[in-house]
Amino acid sequence: MIQVRGLTKVYKKVTAVNDLSFTINDGEIFGLVGPNGAGKTTTLKCLCGVALPTEGLVMIDDYNLLENEQEAKRLLAFVPETPNPYEILTVYEHMKFIALLYSVPDPDPKIDELLNLFELSQKRNDLVNSLSKGMKQKLTICCALVHDPKILLLDEPLIGIDPRGARTLKDVLLERAAQKKTVLISSHMLYLVEELCNRILIIDQGKKIAEGTLQDIRKTALASSDASLEEVFLKITEEPQ
Repeated sequence: MIQVRGLTKVYKKVTAVNDLSFTINDGEIFGLVGPNGAGKTTTLKCLCGVALPTEGLVMIDDYNLLENEQEAKRLLAFVPETPNPYEILTVYEHMKFIALLYSVPDPDPKIDELLNLFELSQKRNDLVNSLSKGMKQKLTICCALVHDPKILLLDEPLIGIDPRGARTLKDVLLERAAQKKTVLISSHMLYLVEELCNRILIIDQGKKIAEGTLQDIRKTALASSDASLEEVFLKITEEPQ
């Protein structure tokens, strides 16, 4: 569903992502992890078209993101680490606006379903600027799901969300994977990545350090067969590459 080949992103003289290649399959929950400043958010922004790669190829399904931007973007949704919704709209108006952007037919039943699922129904007519940070994050997730994208990109999706909301989101992601839809999660919450992800990509200083199942990465790190992702991550990112 996603193919990345030789992705490089340079900001002035800083190389944020350096010759990164990987593939994410249909129905896969894929984890992207790395230290602060490793290039995770830049990678996600390049995958959803928010940032243009300096070099490299990004394929979304059969679409080249640079050559077929509109078609590719219709297949995906991006949940950023810091939600930035339109605060002068109500919760319902915000979701209706996003649904209209994606030409969702008769969106109200889907809006009602998502608001109920993430316990925002009582906030339906409240202005977005009155919501807590966690509620804004939930709203952003609801907006990402309203057009039922084939690909969901999430950057630190659980920050600020209460335990019930976190459990709901995890259930939603597992359900989407079962429907052969693709999920990419970038998070410092390594327990979440270990719990949900089929395969994991570890990057540092914009470069790939390891990729594969947790067992594959254990072998790369020369770690024990029962080492947690946290243990493997600390080992592999502390050693010279």
